Amino acid sequence: MSLAFCGNENNSVAYNVDGGVLNNGCFLDALNVVPHVFLLFITFPILFIGWGSQSSKVHIHHSTWLHFPGHNLRWLLTFVLLFILVCEIAEGIVSDGQSLHLHLYMPAGLAFMAGITSIIYYHNIETSNFPKLLLALLIYWVLAFIMKTIKFAKYTEHGIGPRQLRYCITGLLVLLYGLLLAVEINVILGRRYMCFADPTEVKPPEDLQDLGVRFLQPFVNLLSKATYWWMNTFITSAHRRPIDLKVIGKLPIAMRALTNYMKLRKAFEDQKGTAPQGPKLIWQALRKAFGRPLMLSITFRFMADLLGFAGPLCISGIVHHISKDNRTIQTVWMSLLGIYFISSKEFLENAYVLAVLLFLALLLQRTFLQASYYVAIETGINLRGAIQTKIYNKIMRLCTSNMSMGELTVAQICNLVAIDTNQLMWFFFLLPNLWAMPVQIIVGVILLYYLLGISALIGATVIAVLAPVQYFVATKLSQTQKSTLEYSSERLKKTNELLRGIKLLKLYAWEHIFCDSVEETRGKELTSLQAFALYTSISIFMNAAIPIAAVLTTFVVHVHISEDADLSPAVAFASLSLFHILVTPLFLLSSVVRSTVKALVSVQKLSEFFSSDEIGDEQEPRAMLTSGSSNHNQNRYQAVINSGYFTWTDGPPTLSNVDIRIPFGKLTMIVGQVGCGKSSLLLAALGEMQRVSGTVTWNRKRGAVAYASQKPWLLNATVVENITFEMPMIKSRYKAVIEACSLQPDIDILPQGDQTEIGERGIILSGGQKQRISVARSLYQQTNLVFLDDPFSALDIHLSDHLMQDGILKLLREEKRTVVLVTHKLQYLPHADWIIAMKDGTIQTEGTLKDIQNCEPELFEQWKILMHRQDQDFEKDTEAASMTDLERKNLRRAMYSREAVRTEEDEEEESLESDDDDNMSQVMRQRATIPWRSCGTYLSSAGVLLLSLLLLSQLLKHSLMVAIDYWLAHWTSQVIEAKINATARNCTVAQVRDRCPLVLCCLGIILCLATSVAVEWTGLKVAKELHQQLLHKIVLAPMRLFETTPLGSILNRFSTDTNTIDQHVPTTLECLSRSTLLCVSALGVISYVTPVFLIALLPLAVTCYFIQKYFRMASRDLQQLEDSTQLPLLSHFSETVEGLTTIRALRYEPRFRQRLLQYTDANNIASLFLTAANRWLEVRMEYIGACVVLVAAVASITNCLYNHLSTGLVGLGLTYALMVSNYMNWMVRNLADMEVQLGSVKRINGLLKTEPENYEGLLTVTQVPDGWPRQGEIKIQNLSVRYDTTLKPVLKNVNAHINPGQKVGICGRTGSGKSSFSLAFFRMVDMFEGRIVIDDIDIAKLPLQTLRSRLSIILQDPILFSGTIRFNLDPEMKATDEMLWEALDIAQLKPVVKSLPGGLDAAVTEGGENFSQGQRQLFCLARAFVRKSSILIMDEATASIDMATESILQKVVMTAFADRTVVTIAHRVHTILNADLVIVMKRGIILEYDRPEALLEKEDSVFTSFVRADK
Repeated sequence: MSLAFCGNENNSVAYNVDGGVLNNGCFLDALNVVPHVFLLFITFPILFIGWGSQSSKVHIHHSTWLHFPGHNLRWLLTFVLLFILVCEIAEGIVSDGQSLHLHLYMPAGLAFMAGITSIIYYHNIETSNFPKLLLALLIYWVLAFIMKTIKFAKYTEHGIGPRQLRYCITGLLVLLYGLLLAVEINVILGRRYMCFADPTEVKPPEDLQDLGVRFLQPFVNLLSKATYWWMNTFITSAHRRPIDLKVIGKLPIAMRALTNYMKLRKAFEDQKGTAPQGPKLIWQALRKAFGRPLMLSITFRFMADLLGFAGPLCISGIVHHISKDNRTIQTVWMSLLGIYFISSKEFLENAYVLAVLLFLALLLQRTFLQASYYVAIETGINLRGAIQTKIYNKIMRLCTSNMSMGELTVAQICNLVAIDTNQLMWFFFLLPNLWAMPVQIIVGVILLYYLLGISALIGATVIAVLAPVQYFVATKLSQTQKSTLEYSSERLKKTNELLRGIKLLKLYAWEHIFCDSVEETRGKELTSLQAFALYTSISIFMNAAIPIAAVLTTFVVHVHISEDADLSPAVAFASLSLFHILVTPLFLLSSVVRSTVKALVSVQKLSEFFSSDEIGDEQEPRAMLTSGSSNHNQNRYQAVINSGYFTWTDGPPTLSNVDIRIPFGKLTMIVGQVGCGKSSLLLAALGEMQRVSGTVTWNRKRGAVAYASQKPWLLNATVVENITFEMPMIKSRYKAVIEACSLQPDIDILPQGDQTEIGERGIILSGGQKQRISVARSLYQQTNLVFLDDPFSALDIHLSDHLMQDGILKLLREEKRTVVLVTHKLQYLPHADWIIAMKDGTIQTEGTLKDIQNCEPELFEQWKILMHRQDQDFEKDTEAASMTDLERKNLRRAMYSREAVRTEEDEEEESLESDDDDNMSQVMRQRATIPWRSCGTYLSSAGVLLLSLLLLSQLLKHSLMVAIDYWLAHWTSQVIEAKINATARNCTVAQVRDRCPLVLCCLGIILCLATSVAVEWTGLKVAKELHQQLLHKIVLAPMRLFETTPLGSILNRFSTDTNTIDQHVPTTLECLSRSTLLCVSALGVISYVTPVFLIALLPLAVTCYFIQKYFRMASRDLQQLEDSTQLPLLSHFSETVEGLTTIRALRYEPRFRQRLLQYTDANNIASLFLTAANRWLEVRMEYIGACVVLVAAVASITNCLYNHLSTGLVGLGLTYALMVSNYMNWMVRNLADMEVQLGSVKRINGLLKTEPENYEGLLTVTQVPDGWPRQGEIKIQNLSVRYDTTLKPVLKNVNAHINPGQKVGICGRTGSGKSSFSLAFFRMVDMFEGRIVIDDIDIAKLPLQTLRSRLSIILQDPILFSGTIRFNLDPEMKATDEMLWEALDIAQLKPVVKSLPGGLDAAVTEGGENFSQGQRQLFCLARAFVRKSSILIMDEATASIDMATESILQKVVMTAFADRTVVTIAHRVHTILNADLVIVMKRGIILEYDRPEALLEKEDSVFTSFVRADK
């Protein structure tokens, strides 16, 4: 059969031109080909040849995006045009019948090509900014418009009307070409590039001129916006190099936190006058600032939901059409113009047309849905940035009293930022659902009613009745989650204590007690998790079971109610799809309602926070005096307070009747007893307190004040950044400040010197070190005023003196800076130029020391006595090793052990760096593979039985689901056949087949429950196993692990990682297995119905594989990036809150705000890219899904028309095809999540590989004599000790013999191995040579637990645990009250404990914070006394006790332990002068070993030199 343009029938109607050429239909169509051919001929050469030479005037780094006027409108119109042209082609093919009239669809085909060409051509012109070439398009639109108008006019003339589809299509095309012509003319007028003398110069948007902006969503064209095409290069490049902040660049201006904050602030200001206050104000401001994009998102959502109903309707139409008896296509009407026309009804009855329409509807629906998600999430992220900035600005104005009075804590403010802003963001994400759900439900029910009549309402009622149950389950879920959280935070607190005190616990053999306590809390947590698991599984089960139940009820009722029940496959499968659509909003309902409630609570909290008190604005300073002496006076005083009354709260004033003057350029000291208001006075001068009355007057305006608060405040930054604090680095000045604060020795110990990170996330410093850095900051700042609040409190006497002389008297005086110093050290009073003495919140007196001596002789005498006493202290206090040395020593120890690990790592790294490129590719390969091994670890922890149950139930459930649907297909087809047969048989068929589905459905519902329970059980069992193993491994691990691993990282295994394994992994695993099986079963069913589908499946599967491979890498990087950018943001908030007074005193608010904006933007851009990446994946998966539907539909229709496939199976295939894209999406998303979450398993697994200490001995516990060691005789034979097999020995061939009851002192410089000596008794270190024999038993043969429980030690750092005093002294609960009181009496603590409420049962807070350092040390002594062992080891135990108490203790130890062996490791040599034996050590060997008297007689002995130095 030859093809001919006008058809090849023999009658010449097609070629008849009797009535004029224009009255021939074929000629009209031929005319319409002209403009399209013109466009294709003109544009192809320009597109292919001339493009390289055209360069744009403005170079933009992206191939973007100068939008000509009407840009979006043009894209929209082109899309509509293409859609209508597809319809025109289809209409031509359908109406063509059997003879081949090319003219019915060829012109439309050419028009389709021309339409695509026009938009490509336009896009290229736009990106190269060369509008003159648009002339070709102008001509094309004019021609196309004219030709279509002629055709339309002729149709009208011949009486062809709207009943014929082609008439409508032609009319629409005339309209569209006209509109596109108008857009083109608008561009000419807008850009003036033709017929105008001066074309307008156009610059690209500001963002795109900035090379840092990589987030292009706002700037690309409509197609790229809808499909996230611009993300392609970004996501594929993640395969080559990891994504970091450099790669993702900066945020576009419109999305930056500052822009959005300004928007929000304006909305607030507009509302202020009118709206009610409180939460309502916030809601209205949010609506005003962010309402418009949300409306857009909701609109997109509506469109998507309405298009979603196209699926069921098209399926119904297709199945209905192919199940008709007459499957021939009938042509209806021949026109005068010699061509065929059909009506729209006939057009829509063609199955193939419906398949194509379904495909297009799906594409559109998915695009709209993703656009809706994207807009909502982007709005949410913008809103979060704005609110965080608003909170921060509020913090900067907060009243200090709110903080100190506990109305607002740092934790509360951090929660506002971390939790509440996120709740609001999530609420905005889910808001479109709130509007879309009712619409979806109403339309769904109406359609069901239209299909099934009254029985549809019954099915809908089943769903509606079960919805409240779902809501109930959801609320229960959040409650159990809350209680789980409480238990897990309690468990973490206990774990934290256990890890912090692990050394002590090991030395005292108490690990198991604390371990049991953690396990007990974990048990409660697991019970709560069980409830959580139960509700989760009910929720999962309901989502799976509700549609089954609803469908079952509906169909059974439908068959029973209506006599002539037409349950054809068309109706059955359409309603099945509809039920699936209806379940989605109900599934979402619970989470949306929950999110709404949370958002309401969060806004309430925010509203309370925003309305809390702010500090008052300082008044402008007035000139001080107007009399003649004014000038002289004005320059004398920096600040004057007249009769000031100041308060923190609304109660009586804290400071009353304050009259002080602060002389200019002098050193003013403020003294007085504890709690008399010295610090408050400084803060009052800084304007931090509420002024009740009086005036604060500054000489000229108050500038910045360098303020060092009593509690030192550090940033999470390097030492240098903490000292220079945003000031330029001046080397000489920095050196002088470091020297004055004696920081050099401390800096030398730190691993990276002054570039070491300190603060919460860095290295933890001691109090004194923090204080000196804080003072150094104040000295370094170049302000006229310096306020130092008790800078000497945590420093020992040497450092205080050095700081006073070099820092305050030298540095600050030389620069003529005004210094106000609060102090208790009265010996510095003679240095003061001006003294302010305070008492009970008022000023006792002020003046120079001379003035006070004359006016207040009693006060002066009192001071003198105290000054004298302090000076004596100074003489007594020894030089050998002060507090500072001890701090440095601790720091050095911590660093030493970390360094050791680091050197091992460094060596490995160096060997790796040599082959850097291979290394990179190796890292990339590792990133590309899924951590299957961790998955294996996870599953193997569950045990064989659970695993097999899990697999079996999942497989069975999915097989059953398919069986139910297959039965439905079979049954409905039967119904039709039965209808055709006699009526009698019809009844029996219906009756017989009614039992089978009931059984199947009930089984299906039971299995749904079984699988979800199996998954949750597996999850719980694994969580229990892993945590138990981890805890036991950690507790029994050697000390080396804790010295080399930062505590935080071990804690993270117990907190975040355990939490992930408890709550997230099981659900992700369940979702992953479910979506994979659903996907497989769906593809299986389609392939079963139409085997041809398998051919098309291959390319789709390959595409899918690559998409998920690229996406997983990018997604993981972006998720990690989002998490890692959130940390600095949150810690910036907590830092600011803690250092508020310092920041405000220095007037540094703008700098800190600037930094906040950077952190917020970094976090937001990571979130935005993550969102865009998710949308990128989903759009691609949805499009592949749509292709699956198209292929399945066309294949099954063909199969049905030519091979007589049963119509029920066609319906089945299509229903499954519709679900594929959803399943694929979930599969890939869950795979990506699973990868991230299995990281937790991997990390925990890493810790599980640590070797425990060897707890077993050669002797069993029963073989060790009961009272061992009775005598306390110690023989050390040729002992060598090291901390680890990889390290050098710290003790070398040491020999010693200690008789029972001897008192032995060990001394030596720092690092000589004294402490290692004491640890060797407890086998805490690796004894690789020699042995220690105690009372004739070699300690290496004893079980560790026994050995450690029989000796006592007092460590140099006092450690107390939270609980009671009784628990701290005797966790094993073995001692009686008398024994405990006796021990407290020996340790000088009896009066202290007696005065506490509850006595022995008085509470001890975490770390013993409610006792002073000295008292804590005494409790540790008492703890050793309670355990009455015959050997006591004291490791520098009296370091943090004052001299008087120490001498008492020495006496007590000598008497209480008269008959026992005591080994004292001393840092003040005079404490061991009374010992029976002295051992002097150096670098791990014994230098001297004799009685102290004998050693002192030798002039040249090392011991003698020590004692001399100690004098």
